[in-house]
Amino acid sequence: MLPNIFPTLLIGLGGATGTLLRYWVGLATARWSHTLPWGTILINFTGSFAIALFAALTAAGGRMHVSDTARLVFMVGICSGYTTFSSFSLQTFDLLQNGHPSRACLNVGISLLLGMSAVFLGFMLAHVLDHAHHGIRS
Repeated sequence: MLPNIFPTLLIGLGGATGTLLRYWVGLATARWSHTLPWGTILINFTGSFAIALFAALTAAGGRMHVSDTARLVFMVGICSGYTTFSSFSLQTFDLLQNGHPSRACLNVGISLLLGMSAVFLGFMLAHVLDHAHHGIRS
């Protein structure tokens, strides 16, 4: 059975909104981001702050009562479109809060190792493909 399409569309619109916000913050901070990626750092910080604040305020027993769809639109749509680092940060914090510090550290370590490995492999593959392409044209 297909899921209700309306919440799915709302989450997609939330994702598009988060993506545009990320782009605009990146543009606004570009002049400060020559030595460090300050725009990305700001995006990761503000996204992590926003998802945690919203998650805590809208959790069962929280002060704000919103629908499950509204939580998904904000947390999965907007925040994840803005930065997936916010989801990573919240999940790591949840592991710590639930008494699993070793799992939290493992999550950080594996995410960093796999992320950096994926970037390295992507660059290497692009280099090989670029050289193969240039070799064909020569």
